[in-house]
Amino acid sequence: MQAKFQLFKMKKTIIASILFVFLLVSCGKGRQTFTIEGEIQGNTHKTLYLEKVGISKITVLDSVALTGGKFKFKHERPQTPDFYRLHLGNQLINLAIDSTETIIVKAGEANFAKEYTLEGEKDNSLKIKELTLLQLETTQQFNAVKKQYEANEITNAQYVEQANQIINRYKEEAKKYIFLDFLSPVAYFALFQQVNNLLIFDLYDKDDNKLFGAVANAWNTVYPESPRAVQLKNVYTQSRAVLRGEKVIDLDAAESKALFDISLPALDGKEVRLSEIGQGKIVLIDFTVYGAQQSPLHNRQLADIYAQYHAKGLEIYQISLDQDDHIWKNSAVNLPWICVQDLQSVFAQKYNVSQIPTAFIMNKEGEIVERIEDYSTLSKKIIREK
Repeated sequence: MQAKFQLFKMKKTIIASILFVFLLVSCGKGRQTFTIEGEIQGNTHKTLYLEKVGISKITVLDSVALTGGKFKFKHERPQTPDFYRLHLGNQLINLAIDSTETIIVKAGEANFAKEYTLEGEKDNSLKIKELTLLQLETTQQFNAVKKQYEANEITNAQYVEQANQIINRYKEEAKKYIFLDFLSPVAYFALFQQVNNLLIFDLYDKDDNKLFGAVANAWNTVYPESPRAVQLKNVYTQSRAVLRGEKVIDLDAAESKALFDISLPALDGKEVRLSEIGQGKIVLIDFTVYGAQQSPLHNRQLADIYAQYHAKGLEIYQISLDQDDHIWKNSAVNLPWICVQDLQSVFAQKYNVSQIPTAFIMNKEGEIVERIEDYSTLSKKIIREK
């Protein structure tokens, strides 16, 4: 009897152990993690942050005070490839994560963003480091030429020629990373690098647009539900239609329109949303700088267009990129159309505005159908949309 009781207890213990292990495995299935760890050399007492780099915002996930230099972050892995960064002071290290990998980062405090080393699952993150350094070099070269132009040391033609050479050199190097694997996070990262808040690869350049299309196709084939795949599909669809002079192909109408929607403060401080004022109207979205020399002439041209077509359903949504509030307010107060301010050039960046003025025509369905850089064609294109 005693032997049977002991056997019963043993079976019960074994079953309980199996159930416990099963529960641990089951609970762990939905919480796979990645690890970023390492050491920051130097007598630093700063805080190191782990941040997720989303499409439209940066989210702080974790932080650690670097009292001993060593750190370790664990976080739930993304369902599809995504981007993270280590943030120390005003320096950043960009990393790509697509699995449960461990990345080991070693750096010094002084040159944290440039002279770090990576170990572990590092291939994508190493390529991203190379692209980041290339983008930094491109920005420095571009700003040096811009400074020469602003000091009247070179002509406008020389400035344009040299700036284009600098940008094209970046593109040729970046293309090598893109062509290696359209599906990789490195290809995505290369496409969305910027100089002074403007995309280097231009959505509205026919050759660059093909690259966006190739990466969009790869991501939508393998990760069709991921936010970055949706973003790629929408920006490519929208820009491709504009290049072809067609109406936008309505694959995901709500998402496409939301992507290009704008909400900015007017003179009274209240936000004015493009999608709301544009319902059932043709809207000219005009990016300008009131402090620029050509601004008075530009606004006179718009005034003629506005007088001719406003009563027939045209609205002008003019976005000032001026940094000087006084100039913006004193200019905008005299204008009859909607005037808003994009102080941080957020929407100029989204629309990839590379020269001022630049405009876009939004049709009555809320679709961006035309990019305008030559304003002499504006009247004809508004008539076509009517």
